[in-house]
Parts: sequence; C-alpha cells; structure tokens
Amino acid sequence: MKPIDKYFLTKEEPIKGCLLFLRNYIINFDEAITEDLKYGMPFYLFNGKMCCYLWIHKKYGLPYLGVVEGNKIEHEKLLSEKRARMRILLIDPEKDICIEDLNIILSQIVDLYKSKLI
Repeated sequence: MKPIDKYFLTKEEPIKGCLLFLRNYIINFDEAITEDLKYGMPFYLFNGKMCCYLWIHKKYGLPYLGVVEGNKIEHEKLLSEKRARMRILLIDPEKDICIEDLNIILSQIVDLYKSKLI
C-alpha cells in the first residue's frame, strides 16, 4: 500500500468517504492534475505545480480542500482564516457535497494554472 493510500484509509467514516470522493473527483477533473503526498497530506499538482490539497481542520474536525493560490480565486465559500495566500473550502461529511461549488473552484484553479500566471 502506498503512503498516500494509507492516509485516506486510516480515517474514520464519514470523513474517509468524503476524502476519497474528493480525491477521485479532483484527480479526474483535468488530465493535467496528479496526486502526491507532501508534508504528510495529499497534494494535487497541475503540470507539476502544487495547486490544492486535502486536510482536516483541527478546530472544526471537518475535511477541507485547501487552495494554494486561494487569494487569486473568487468564491464566497472559500475562507482565508488569517492566511495571506491559501484559502480553504470546508466540507461537512454529513451532507452532500455541492458539486457546483467544487466545479467552480476547480475550474478557476485549472484556468489560473493554464494561464501561466503561476
């Protein structure tokens, strides 16, 4: 078993199911997105550049999608939490994930990295 697989499989439900869904969704969103384990967390790279990651919020205990260049992405559900660059999308694993929000955020990430501004 790869270390990145172990990261997901050691989580408890419903967080594990939520993270596994997000993992699959992100990897399949664009062919240029790949996955790697960095800093002990699953990172997603666009053409080799870190663009987003999955983690669990220490205070709330909720999984989230972290956006590396979040300050360049516009979406009302992205939180900055005293971060200058990165922003996060908190996800409640007890509720359905809003695919529309996920698509908007991931599309903006892909567009940003395709624009070569990063």
